[in-house]
Amino acid sequence: MLWSCNPTAIPLNRSITLFGRTRVYCFQSHTMETNDETPKAKALSFDFLSKKPYSPPSWGSHLKPIPSHVFSLGHLPTPIHRWNLPNLPQNTEVWLKRDDLSGMQLSGNKVRKLEFLLAEAVAQGADCIITIGGIQSNHCRATAVAAKYLNLDSYLILRTSKLLVDKDPGLTGNLLVERFVGAHIQLISKEEYAKIGSVALTNVLKEQLLKGGRKPYVIPVGGSNSLGTCGGTVAGLSLGSWLGALNAKVHAFCVCDDPIYFYDFVQGLIDGLQAGVDARDIVSILNAKGLGYAINTSEELKFVKEIAEATGVVLDPVYSGKAAYGMMKDMAENPKKWEGRKVLFIHTGGLFGLFDKVDQMAPLVGNWHRMDVNESIPRKDGVGKMF
Repeated sequence: MLWSCNPTAIPLNRSITLFGRTRVYCFQSHTMETNDETPKAKALSFDFLSKKPYSPPSWGSHLKPIPSHVFSLGHLPTPIHRWNLPNLPQNTEVWLKRDDLSGMQLSGNKVRKLEFLLAEAVAQGADCIITIGGIQSNHCRATAVAAKYLNLDSYLILRTSKLLVDKDPGLTGNLLVERFVGAHIQLISKEEYAKIGSVALTNVLKEQLLKGGRKPYVIPVGGSNSLGTCGGTVAGLSLGSWLGALNAKVHAFCVCDDPIYFYDFVQGLIDGLQAGVDARDIVSILNAKGLGYAINTSEELKFVKEIAEATGVVLDPVYSGKAAYGMMKDMAENPKKWEGRKVLFIHTGGLFGLFDKVDQMAPLVGNWHRMDVNESIPRKDGVGKMF
């Protein structure tokens, strides 16, 4: 799925301030990515949850179809700041685009696609949303929250192991939020998912709901279709960076399948917009899959912990964590390639995914012990107030 191919390192010979300007991040930037302090920019915060007409940036006016409306669901623009990573090549700067701070219960970059997809759902008179993903899908959790904000029910088909498909999925990570907001969860085994496919599964549920008098709107895995491309991630970001003023090539890391699969997938998405460009011209995709989707080595998790300890930035273990690990590994192995470059790394969120890794993370953290308070310190009942 497209979300598995995270946009990350964008090496530039330009000033990094270009990324703070309008019309360089993705289609949404025309109205929402204005990092200035004008009254118009400040007024955007009062547009939250509003539906408004959409006008594409000038470089995207030839794309078809163009969305007619968009919902304001995220807290945008998200900030950009210098990321003081350790052991960078000489004169290399890394800046961080904080889409993990986009709001919507830590929905990360997922909310950008949902702004377009849910606008279409409402326009079509839908009363509920269907989507599908892994058992800890950030996209599914973001969809459940955003749908409820718009008074829509959500139906989530979640992929899990055959040993757990008949058991209560619990309340870990994304599942806690999904179940709190009232999402209807249906489990499918990985084996059944592989044989049936996501499209057929969502169609089965759609037919069931239609027979029950509901009006469902189906969002594909990760929100990855041509309409969702208007909000990013790899396809939209690459297209916007290539056609806009930046004219830069995005470097991405895939965390499932392989680069060939994602080149073809991105090509299908941009062809759906009649963009007339070759995916391989606008994005370079490297493999950061490791042991597999949402499966981490101890080295990868140790890296995530070390980056948090060194910089205060918490990466998720499924997407941005693997992407940053791949970037830093390449910097260590090929420092000359990166020397003197300015890099913008897109943090796409996914913090809740860490809660599913607590057993693996436990040996990596410590720094605790019972406080030693000498017996000579005066003690009196009621002195310490527990607020």
